Amino acid sequence: MTALRDGSDPLRNAQPNILLVMADQLAAPFLSMHGGPAITPNIDRLAAQGTTFTSAYSNSPLCAPARFLMMSGQLNSKIGAYDNASEFPSSVPTFAHHLRSAGYQTSLVGKMHFVGPDQLHGYEERLTTDIYPADFGWTPNWDDPDGRFDWWFHNMDSVVNAGIADVSNQLDYDDEVGHRAVRKLRDLARTADARPWMLTASFTHPHDPYVARQEFWDLYDHDAIPMPTVGSIADDDDDPHSRRLRHVIGADATEPSDDQVRTARHAYLANVSYVDRHLGDLLDVLDRHDMADDTVVIFTADHGDMLGERGLWYKMSYFDHACRIPMIVRTPSTAARATNPTHVSLLDIAPTLLDIGGIETPDVMDGASMMPLLDGRPDAERAVIGEYLGEGAVAPIFMIRRERWKFVWSEPDGAQLFDLETDPQETTNLVGDPEFTDVIADFTAEVLSRWDPTTIDQDVRASQQARATVDRALRQGRFESWDFEPRSDAANEYMRNHLDLNDVESGRRA
Repeated sequence: MTALRDGSDPLRNAQPNILLVMADQLAAPFLSMHGGPAITPNIDRLAAQGTTFTSAYSNSPLCAPARFLMMSGQLNSKIGAYDNASEFPSSVPTFAHHLRSAGYQTSLVGKMHFVGPDQLHGYEERLTTDIYPADFGWTPNWDDPDGRFDWWFHNMDSVVNAGIADVSNQLDYDDEVGHRAVRKLRDLARTADARPWMLTASFTHPHDPYVARQEFWDLYDHDAIPMPTVGSIADDDDDPHSRRLRHVIGADATEPSDDQVRTARHAYLANVSYVDRHLGDLLDVLDRHDMADDTVVIFTADHGDMLGERGLWYKMSYFDHACRIPMIVRTPSTAARATNPTHVSLLDIAPTLLDIGGIETPDVMDGASMMPLLDGRPDAERAVIGEYLGEGAVAPIFMIRRERWKFVWSEPDGAQLFDLETDPQETTNLVGDPEFTDVIADFTAEVLSRWDPTTIDQDVRASQQARATVDRALRQGRFESWDFEPRSDAANEYMRNHLDLNDVESGRRA
C-alpha cells in the first residue's frame, strides 16, 4: 500500500498537479542553458522559472531501460529489465502506481517503450500507442558479440541520409503526441474530476533519424553548425566498448564526410527546437487555463546522443554526450531561476514525484528526491550510479559519478577514470597513472561491493536466451500483438442524440 508521509487519507491531501515532459536522446551539452548551440526559447523559459540541474545523468543510456528505471526508481539489474527488448515486470511498482494509489489520475501520452503485455504500468489511461515494438524481437545476444541485427540495430543511414523532410515516421508520431497532450491538458482544465492529475508527455525527438522540417532547419545557419569537439579516435587508442559500438552502429564500415556530419548535427539541433515548440505549447496551456500555479513541471530526457563526438553516434555509452541529460524542475513556489550542480539522475524522478504527492519513498528505490535541492544549494555527498546491460556490451558495464570523478568499469574492458573538472571532454583515462592509484582502488572496491558482476552477467545472458526462445515461438502461426491500441469512445464524443446539446456545449468550454 502506498504510504502518505502524514498518514492521512490521500484524497484529502493538498497535492499539486504534475506534468512530466520527456524528450528522447536529448544531450544536455547541446542545450543553450548549458552553453550549447540549440535554439530553445521554451526550455530556457522553463529554466528561468525553475531549478536546472547541471549534472543530471541517465543511469542506463538506452531508451527502454532508462525509462524502466526512471519509473520504478530501481536499477535495471534489480528488476530484470536490461535492454530494449526486456519485459518491464508488471509486479514492479512505478511512480504511476504510487501516485494513483494516493489519489492522482495518471495519464500517458507518447513514448515509454514498455516491453511486454502490460502497456500501462500504473497509468490510468494511455492516449497514444508507442512508436517502438512491445515484444522481444530486439533482444541482443552477448554470446555473439560480433553479430549484427541489421533489421533493428542502429546504422549510419541516419547520418548519411540526414536533411530536410516535411514528414517522417518520427514527425508523424510526435505531431500526434503534441496534439493529444495539449488536448489532454485542456480536458483536465474543464474536467469535473476533483482529483489532482499527473500527465506524462513523452516525445521521440530529437532521436534519429536526423530529418527535420524546413521551419526548424531554417532557425540555424548551416555553416555555423559546430562540428564535434573531439574527433574520431583510432581503434588502437580507444576503449574496447567504443570500438564495439562503432561496429554495432556500422560506423566501422561507413565513415561520413564532414558535410554529412554537419548536416546530421544541423537536423538534430532543428529537432531539438521542434521539441522545444511542443514544450512551449504545453506551458502555454497551463498559463491560459490558470493551471501553472497548481502544477509542478519536470523536463528531462532518457539519454543523450554522441552526435559524432569521438566518431560515435547515438547512445549506449557513458561519455557525457550520451548520458548527460537535461533536468529542470519548476514548482508553483519557485520564485526565480536556480541552478544546482548536484549530481542527480533518472533514478531520482520517482522519489521526487512521490515527494511531490506526499508519499513516503519505499526503501527499495535507489534514488532520492530532488525537492530538497530546488533552492540551488548543492549536496556534494550525492552521487549517480549506473549500469549498462544492452547491445554493444559483452558484460555488465558500471558507472559511478561522484564529485569531480567519473569511473566506468567492466570486467572484460577494464576501467576508465576521468576528472571532469580538468578534462570535461573525457580524453584522458587516468587509469594507469600512479597519482590516482588510490582513487581507482576505492572506486573499484565500491563497484564490487555494490554489484555482483558475475551474477548479473549470468542473469542477463539467461534472460536473453529465454526471450529469444519466446520470440521465435511467437513468430510462428497466428500473431498476437502486445502493442498498445488506444481506445476511442466515438459514441460519446462531440454531440450525440442521447446527450443534451446545452450540457455538451457548456461543459466543453474552458
